[in-house]
Amino acid sequence: MKTEHNPHIDELLVKSMLDEASFAEQIEIKQWLLDDDDNQQYFEHFELIWAESKRFARVSTVDENAAWERFKARTRTSEPEHDIIPLHVRPVFRILRMVAMVLLTAGVGWLSYLVSTRNAAPEMLTVSSGAQPLTDTLPDGSIVTLNRKSSITYPHDFKGNTRPVKLTGEAFFDVQPDKSKPFLISVKDVTVKVVGTSFNVKDNAKKTEVIVETGVVEVSSAGEKVRITPREEATVIKESAQIEKRTTADEFHNYYRTRRLFCDGTPLWRLVEILNEAYDADIVIGNARLWEEPINTTFDQNSLDSILGVISETLSLKVEHHHGQIILK
Repeated sequence: MKTEHNPHIDELLVKSMLDEASFAEQIEIKQWLLDDDDNQQYFEHFELIWAESKRFARVSTVDENAAWERFKARTRTSEPEHDIIPLHVRPVFRILRMVAMVLLTAGVGWLSYLVSTRNAAPEMLTVSSGAQPLTDTLPDGSIVTLNRKSSITYPHDFKGNTRPVKLTGEAFFDVQPDKSKPFLISVKDVTVKVVGTSFNVKDNAKKTEVIVETGVVEVSSAGEKVRITPREEATVIKESAQIEKRTTADEFHNYYRTRRLFCDGTPLWRLVEILNEAYDADIVIGNARLWEEPINTTFDQNSLDSILGVISETLSLKVEHHHGQIILK
C-alpha cells in the first residue's frame, strides 16, 4: 500500500469512528478517499484495526500501567537485542501487530483524546449584519433578524440542556418551541430566557430593552427577574441594573424588519428618535413648542426626505439642513 502515514487523516478517521466528525471533516474524508485508490485500502485496514481493537479491549484484563512500568524497567536494565526483520511481512501479521499497538496505547492515548474532545469548547459561529439588517436561521430552526451593526454568537450545535446565544446590538427572535431545552440570550449582564416565543431585544450604552410579541419571556439581571407577555416590555437601566416593566407604547421596534412606521398620536420627539436610529440621521427639534406635537400617519418604506416632507406639511414646520444636521423648527 503506497499511502504514507498522515497524522491529520488518522485524527479525522478516529473522529469519524467516534461519530464526532463535523460536516466539514466528513467532506474532507470523502475527498481524501476519492483522491487515491490506496486511500480506500488504507481506510479499510484502519476500520478493521479499529473493530479488532474494540473487540479485544472488551475482553482484555491487562493492567496497562503495570505493563508500562515493567517495560520501562526492562529498557533500563537490558542490553538491546538485534532483531531479525523479515523482508516481507504478511498483511495479516502487519494488521495484528497494528492492533496490538492500538491496544497498548488505548489506556492512555484514546482516553486522553476522548477526554480532550469531550471537554473542548464547542465550535462557535458569529453572524454580523453590517450596514443592512440580516436574517439567520439557528441550529434548532429558530429565526433571528439582526438590526444594522449587530451580531449574534452561538454554538454550531445546541448539544447541552440549553440553547445559548450571545447578542450585541438589536435582534428579533422567533424561537422554536422546546420545553426540555430553554433558549437563553446573553446581552452583557442581562439574560433573556424563553421556551418558544417571538420578541425583540435591543441593547445600547444606557439600557437593554425586551419587547414581547408572542409567548412569555423571562428577563433577569443582578438577581432580579420579571416575566413579560405580549405587548409588554422590560427595560434594564445600566446605571442601576433595575428592571422596569410596562405596557409597550408603540410598535417602532419592528421598523428594521418591516420598514413600516405606524404613528398613532406619536409625539414628534419619539418619531425623531426612531428616525435617527432607522436612517442613521442627526435630526434635532429646534423649537420647544414642537416637542409634543402628535403625528397620526403610517410611513411604509418611505425615504427619509419623504417622511420629513410629510412632517413639515402636517405640523407646518420648516426643515433645515446645516452641516449634516437636520433641524425642525
